[in-house]
Amino acid sequence: MFVYFLSRLPGLLVVILGMSVVMFIISRSIPVDPALAVAGQDASREMIEKIRHDMGLNKPLVIQYAIYLKSLAGGDLGVSILSGSPVLDDILRFLPATVELVVASIVFSIVVGIPLGVVSAVNPGRVADNVSRIVSLFGICSPVFWTGLMCQLVFYRNLGILPFGGRLSEHLSPPFAITGMYLVDSLVTGNVRVFFDALKHLLLPALTLSGVTLALVTRMTRSSLLNVLGEDYIRTARAKGLGETAVVYVHALRNALIPVATVIGLRLGLLLGGAVLTETVFAWPGIGRYAFKAIEIMDFPVLMGFSIVVSLLYAIINLLLDVCYMILDPRIRLQG
Repeated sequence: MFVYFLSRLPGLLVVILGMSVVMFIISRSIPVDPALAVAGQDASREMIEKIRHDMGLNKPLVIQYAIYLKSLAGGDLGVSILSGSPVLDDILRFLPATVELVVASIVFSIVVGIPLGVVSAVNPGRVADNVSRIVSLFGICSPVFWTGLMCQLVFYRNLGILPFGGRLSEHLSPPFAITGMYLVDSLVTGNVRVFFDALKHLLLPALTLSGVTLALVTRMTRSSLLNVLGEDYIRTARAKGLGETAVVYVHALRNALIPVATVIGLRLGLLLGGAVLTETVFAWPGIGRYAFKAIEIMDFPVLMGFSIVVSLLYAIINLLLDVCYMILDPRIRLQG
């Protein structure tokens, strides 16, 4: 296993290098002067030229990229125009909120989607199957911003049982920062009041963000399980007198989960960098909202740093996904 991890490390480096090249080319192709963005619209020409010299923008593109790559190797992603802080520090500050939101949405999709897909596969063409299809279709077709607004309208304005947005009520202080995730930190520190308040604030954004993932997990579980239930070893298990529950959950479901794990892993990586709309609608202070604000003012260091970090996380998630394959199917481990 350790040798396998080492063999995949060059791939991670290639991903980072490739993304750095792409983002560098894009940042230099956009008809916006980075020096002017840093200096502001009212800056004098002398100030703009000084900033351009300090940033190395007056040098050839190859030299500029070499300077950026050297800074990237040292963990320096630049300084944000918006906050004036190092981009890496900002990302590390906002990332736990996004991770907490994305993990909650993925867990909800798994807990609801897999059982719903199993029930649908075991009862094809019946009421349960039709309900599962309707839920999946609604989840895929509903825009995230519309779902979020409807959830706020129903649960906040009409029923008044859940908060509008944010991570915590104004009268409460955040828990002592250990991981940056309020649910985890409040549990570790024993702050029950903050835990339940943070949970209430998390429910609506997580439910909104889980719509497409829930639909995909449900449909993939149904499709994969239907294929597995038609295999010869399933008929043999039934012929030996095993109950239907043992056949489905012990023998069939484990093999059917491999493509489901692929969907979950890809969605996890996608949501880490693509939860912009959900974070904006619910005023959730994550890296998606941070990147959205950077786009508004063309904050190039933030956009480039955001892309590099998200690409790295996506590659790591795919690596962990390969490990899950080996756990779910021993044949993959033996072949490796």
